Amino acid sequence: MTFNSEVLTLEVDNHVATLWLDREEARNAMGSALWRGLPEAAAAVAGDPAIRALVIAAKGPHFTVGIDLKEFGGFFAGAESGASAPSTAVANATSYQMVRRMQDSVTSIAKLSVPVIAAVHGYCIGGGVDLITACDIRLCSSDAIFSVREAKVAIVADVGTLQRLPRIVGAGHVAELAFTGKDIDASRALSIGLVNSVLGPGPQSVLNAAHELAREIAANSPLAVQGTKVVLAANDGRTIDEGLEFVANWNTLYLQSNDLREAVTAFVERRAPTFNGD
Repeated sequence: MTFNSEVLTLEVDNHVATLWLDREEARNAMGSALWRGLPEAAAAVAGDPAIRALVIAAKGPHFTVGIDLKEFGGFFAGAESGASAPSTAVANATSYQMVRRMQDSVTSIAKLSVPVIAAVHGYCIGGGVDLITACDIRLCSSDAIFSVREAKVAIVADVGTLQRLPRIVGAGHVAELAFTGKDIDASRALSIGLVNSVLGPGPQSVLNAAHELAREIAANSPLAVQGTKVVLAANDGRTIDEGLEFVANWNTLYLQSNDLREAVTAFVERRAPTFNGD
């Protein structure tokens, strides 16, 4: 596995990978290097068959303060002017392409076949919410702060929050957070279902919990876990009957695995199974 980034670090321990937001000096503000690096990191994870779960965490006091306004502020404000400035049409096309690249960047995490766990501490603002809503499971520290901040800076959130958050929390909560741009604390995030659980303050307790959960997932058959993720995703837009047909077809293809044989053998022999993913 080869991956290099100025602002992201990827580590692998046995079957669990950790993708670090690693721009502590800027509170992990999400600049172009981050948007470029996310799909490259996702490709590295997808290309390593030994990885069975991914944890996304952050170095420093905050998960992320969101998009890097120092880098992108001039672009948003349309600062370029004069005879050499691009036409409105070209500027609009450039803006569209930039947004689509950011969307694809976050979607690369959502499309990973392995389960992805977000371990959030400190601020998780704007683009940070885009990122964690692309994860399968979210844990946070007791001092975590979340905000769909875009309305406060005159932007419509456009990198995935408005599409993914309604599948995680209720419509009224989505509307309140998106319309106001308010901060919510860990307790509120837990009560509305944005996070699965709240750990102690600071990064270490939530990171430990995320890794423990990732190891628990990784101990299961990767064929079964990844198949479960596919089937859950396939339920979107399907009736219950259509979903049942999909999983019946899936298991027709994948049920007879060596992992299943190992599970039965281990049960008979009264030992823990060892799954190889085949």
